[in-house]
Amino acid sequence: MSPQADPLIGRLVDDRYRVRARIARGGMATVYVATDLRLERRVALKVMHSHLSDDSVFQSRFIQEARTAARLSDPHVVNVFDQGQDGELAYLVMEYLPGITLRELLKEQRRLTVTQTVTVMDAVLSGLSAAHRAGLIHRDVKPENVLLAEDGRIKIGDFGLARATSANTATGQQLLGTIAYLAPELVTRGTADTRSDIYALGIMLYEMLAGEQPYKGEQPMQIAYQHATDSVPRPSVRNPGVPEQLDELVLWATEKEPDERPRDAAEMLDRLREIERELGVSPIPTRTAAASRFPEAVDDEPADTGGQTKILPSDGATAVLSSTGAVPSADGADNAQTLRRRARGRRSRGVWALIATLLLAAGAATAGWWWGSGPGSLIAVPQVEGLAFAEAQDALEDLELAATERQENTLDVPAGDVIRTEPGAGARVERATEITVVTSAGPASAEIAALAGLTADEARQVLGESVIAVADDETPLFSDQAEGTVLGAVVTPAAGGDPVDCAEGCTVHEGDSAQLTVSIGALPNVVGMTADEAAATLEAVGVGTEVVSEEYSDSVAAGDVIYYLERDGGGSWRPGDTVRLVTSLGPQLFEVPDVVGMTRDEAKAALDAAGFAYSYNGLWDAVIDSFTQVVAMTPEGLSAQPAGTTITLTINGSF
Repeated sequence: MSPQADPLIGRLVDDRYRVRARIARGGMATVYVATDLRLERRVALKVMHSHLSDDSVFQSRFIQEARTAARLSDPHVVNVFDQGQDGELAYLVMEYLPGITLRELLKEQRRLTVTQTVTVMDAVLSGLSAAHRAGLIHRDVKPENVLLAEDGRIKIGDFGLARATSANTATGQQLLGTIAYLAPELVTRGTADTRSDIYALGIMLYEMLAGEQPYKGEQPMQIAYQHATDSVPRPSVRNPGVPEQLDELVLWATEKEPDERPRDAAEMLDRLREIERELGVSPIPTRTAAASRFPEAVDDEPADTGGQTKILPSDGATAVLSSTGAVPSADGADNAQTLRRRARGRRSRGVWALIATLLLAAGAATAGWWWGSGPGSLIAVPQVEGLAFAEAQDALEDLELAATERQENTLDVPAGDVIRTEPGAGARVERATEITVVTSAGPASAEIAALAGLTADEARQVLGESVIAVADDETPLFSDQAEGTVLGAVVTPAAGGDPVDCAEGCTVHEGDSAQLTVSIGALPNVVGMTADEAAATLEAVGVGTEVVSEEYSDSVAAGDVIYYLERDGGGSWRPGDTVRLVTSLGPQLFEVPDVVGMTRDEAKAALDAAGFAYSYNGLWDAVIDSFTQVVAMTPEGLSAQPAGTTITLTINGSF
C-alpha cells in the first residue's frame, strides 16, 4: 500500500507560493520547498499544523518566529522573507538551503573531526551571538536546527521558541525545548536566558565530539533529572582524540550554575577562536549570501493591505507590493515599461538558470574536493599525551592515522605513557599519515663510581651529574677518616625496591635519591679521665655517657676511666649515642704475711706465696739460713698492700 500523498503538495498558497515537495516535519509545523511565483525563486515554506492553527497561543508564537528572525541580519541565521495566512493555513516563508541538517550529518558520521566541529560551532555561535545582541534567546538549540547547505554555508534556524531576554519565564506547556539539550534551570526553575542557549550549545558540542549525547534514559523525565543533578563528562572520555581545550569549553558551557557559564554566545565565540589559534585549526571557509536588503520602515503598525502578502524586512517594518507584483520604479516608469522589463527577464531566465546550475555544481565539486582531498580532508593530530601506547594507537586509528612507537628516557612521564607525538598535537596531516608516538622508557640507567673516600662535595657532584638527588641531611659518623670524608652512600630507587649500596660504586637510574654517610672525625679518647671529665668531653660532641661498671686497675687511678664498651649493635659511633664507661677502683689490695721471727728463707717463701716482692741486705745470703732471723719488715705484716709490693726485710744473726 503506497503512502498517502500530502494534500498540500502542488497547492498554490496565497496565490503566490507553489508547494513542490515536503522537506521535514516537526512538532509545530511541516516544512516544504516551494516556488515564489512573484520573485521566481525557491523558498522554504513552513506551515503550521492544522490542529494548532486555531490555537491563538501557537499562532502568536508562529508569527513571533517570523518577526524575531526577520530582525536578525547575519550570514549564519536563516533569513525569513514573509509570513501570512491562507484560509486555515498559517505559514512562514524562509530562504531555501538545499543540504542537510547537523543531525543528519551526525547520523552519517556518528562524530565529527575537530576541524568539522570547530567549523560548525564557529558558524552557529556567530549566528547566535547576533540573536543575543538583539536581545533574543533561541531556546531550542539542537542539531536539527543547524542547516548545512550544499554550498558550504552553515546557518541556525527555527526561532519558533525565541523570546526576548526580558521575558524569560518558561513554565508548564511552554517548556518546549528538546529534553536532551535542556538547561538545568529550565528543569528546576522554569527560567531561561542567553546562558540557557549556551548550555544547549555545550551539549551539542559534546555530541559532535563524542558521537553521542551525555545523558540517556528511557523516559524524558529521566534525562531531565540528569540535566538537573549530574555533571556533563569530558568528551575525551569517549573520544581520546579530543583536545583538552575543547574538553574545557564543553565543561564551561555546561556548568550547572548559569553564572559559571559564558554570559552569551559572543563570549563563548571569543574563547572558541582562542582555541582555534592554540590548536592551529581554522574553520573551513564557507560562501555566505549577502544579507537581504529591505526598504526602510514606514510605520510600527503596518497598514491594512487588504489581504495582500506582506514581506517582513529585517528592521521589522513592512514593504507593500501591488497585487500584480509590479513594483513602482524610482524613475516613475509605468506598468507597461515594467511588463516589458519582465518579458526581457523571462527570455534571459533560462540562461541565468543554467549559470546558477553550473555555479551550484562548481560549489558542490569544490566542497567535495575540500572535504575529500583538499584542506578539509586534513586531520588534526589528537592530544594523546599521558595515554598508554595502545590507547593512543586506537585514538589515531579512529582518525585514519597510523601509529609507530619510539621510546625515550624521561624522568617526568611514567614508563609506558605517551610523552608526545611527531608531528605534535593539533598539527594537520593527511589521512594514513604515520604518526610517531614517543613513549616513556622511564629514567635512564646511571653508572656511579666509588664514592667512599671522596669529600661530601665531590660525591654530590658525581651524583648530580647522573641526575641523582642527594639528601641535604648527611648521616654523620665518628671515624679515623678526616672530617667531611664520605664513609658510605645508599641510593633509593624512585621506582621502589631495595636501597643500593654505592660506597664502592653501583648501577642505578636517573631520578633516584641518595643518602651520604660522612665522617665527623674521631671520637675523643677519654681513657684515664675522671668520669666527670669524660662526660663533659663527650657531651661536647653530642655523645652521652653512662658508667656501667668499675674494675681494679694497677695502672689507672681510682675513679678514672679504664675503657668503654663497644657500641650497641656495632659499627661506628655517631652523635646521639651513649658511651658506656668502665672506671677504675684502683689496684686490688692483699694482706702481707707477718714474717718477723722467721729465718731468711722462711720469710722469702712466705712473701713469694702471697705475691709480694722482698728486699734485704745481700750479705745475709752468705750466712747459713738457720743462723738468720727477720727482726723487722716494711710495710708491716698483716697490712693491706697491692700485689707485687716490695717488702723490705731487716735480718739479724741468731748465733
